Amino acid sequence: MTDIRTIEGDFTSGKGKYTLVVGRWNSFVVEHLLEGAIDTLRRHGVDQKHISVVRAPGAFEIPLVCKKVAARGDVDAIIALGAVIRGGTPHFEHVAGECTKGIAQVSMEYGLPIAFGVLTVDSIEQAVERSGTKAGNKGVEAALSALEMVSLLGKIG
Repeated sequence: MTDIRTIEGDFTSGKGKYTLVVGRWNSFVVEHLLEGAIDTLRRHGVDQKHISVVRAPGAFEIPLVCKKVAARGDVDAIIALGAVIRGGTPHFEHVAGECTKGIAQVSMEYGLPIAFGVLTVDSIEQAVERSGTKAGNKGVEAALSALEMVSLLGKIG
């Protein structure tokens, strides 16, 4: 195995420009995701002038906003943050599915990493747990994914 060339990203460079696309719906949860993501980027050396936040009304609108941000061509990664909670979202499956599918399509269309930090949960309790309590912070995880992807794509060339 030691003779096999392996290319991996890391978290040490602090390079890149990042846009966080944030849904305002369920903001009592999403703001914690945003705080975690920004803190993670900053702790890994990303200068605040290379971080921007774009607010969408909700998770359903996030893919279109991501597409517009990607089309500008001035970012290295997008971090999508939002929350779709079954008990509080009409047509839960549709909204969650369209958000997931739309973000993946934009990422592939533009060859741009879009880290998925949109919670799709059954209850408010689960959302709270995944936004900084028992189950960690999905915003932190999404930021780490974005950092690693920017590094990896830079190494691939």
